[in-house]
Amino acid sequence: MYRPGNKLLVWFLIFSFVFFLVAVIVEEFALFDSGEEVQPGDPSGGLYEQYAATNGPEAASGARFDGHPELSGRPLRLVTTTWSPFAGAPGKPRFALDLVETALERMGIGADTVVMDEERLSSVLLTGAFDGSAAVWRNEARDSAMIYSRPYLENRLILVGRAGSDVSAASLAGLAGTKVALFAGLAYASVAETEDGPEFVRSNSDEDGVARLLDGEVDYALLDDLVVQYLIANHGDEARTRLVFGSTPLLTRSLHLAVNRTLPGADSIISGFEAEMRAMMADRTFHGLLELDWIRTDVDGDGLGEYVPYRDRTGPDPPSHFYELFLSDSPAMGPGMTRRYFLDGNVYEDWSAVPGRYKTPDAGRTGPDPRTTGSFSFTW
Repeated sequence: MYRPGNKLLVWFLIFSFVFFLVAVIVEEFALFDSGEEVQPGDPSGGLYEQYAATNGPEAASGARFDGHPELSGRPLRLVTTTWSPFAGAPGKPRFALDLVETALERMGIGADTVVMDEERLSSVLLTGAFDGSAAVWRNEARDSAMIYSRPYLENRLILVGRAGSDVSAASLAGLAGTKVALFAGLAYASVAETEDGPEFVRSNSDEDGVARLLDGEVDYALLDDLVVQYLIANHGDEARTRLVFGSTPLLTRSLHLAVNRTLPGADSIISGFEAEMRAMMADRTFHGLLELDWIRTDVDGDGLGEYVPYRDRTGPDPPSHFYELFLSDSPAMGPGMTRRYFLDGNVYEDWSAVPGRYKTPDAGRTGPDPRTTGSFSFTW
């Protein structure tokens, strides 16, 4: 039987449901837009402050830097993702962040870097919540919004196996049917999605990946070439007797400093950074931060490659091991040239032309190399 009270009850329930639904929607939008409106190129808090509070700026010193007047003394607010051994939490290898922050500091520019998940990286760069990224690869989704520096490093994943293993694979497809340890940093997430490749086993660090390999849990490990260089330089006997290294990178990506196009003076920041990187290679700051004894690159800008030592007093023999800075765009050799050496600001066309004063051992070098303290903790 119809009663007037029933109609009132129905309308009351309808209005209650609508009110509840509207309240939920409003709350969701409030959470999504919890920061102040952020204008591109002018991070004013909002997302930057939120992520800085939860992740912590890597270099938030509070100091004023006056090398770039358009920044009004504030540091660049940068963002990156976990990318071993280039970027990570404090206390972990962070070669790219160290290089970029040093170059910017030499320009009189500070940098505060927040580390976040890769899937959020492009979106926060596109919103203008950050000024840019210290360590990023080129990506079509963000190319229109960012100005990139020339590459300053390459990420090259090298296949590592136990002694006696076949490491001749030239692609991931050649590893089908094997288990491969890969550090679970989010920058390598796309690698694990490769079809017709190996079964990837996530490791907690580069050291953990090598330990799993030596324990027989996996058939191979993928390590960046800089980690391989570290193993050979600092654990030479163990590395050469217990491990074998591939010669062809299975993945190569370039690293860039990128800043938002709308940031005032963005072009001058990039050009100044590139100049400082060249200077750091010549004065060996680059070597020190990367913990390398020899690199090969075009240090003087003539299009030809030079071998550059960490110290001018190199010892009597030419280097048997060196780090090629860019395999994908290796500098040329002139006709009839073998090796060119850059020492103390001068170029020598071969080892025999290097003056004898540079070929004496460095008598002042005693104790462990301070560059290698605490970067990795491999155990055998």
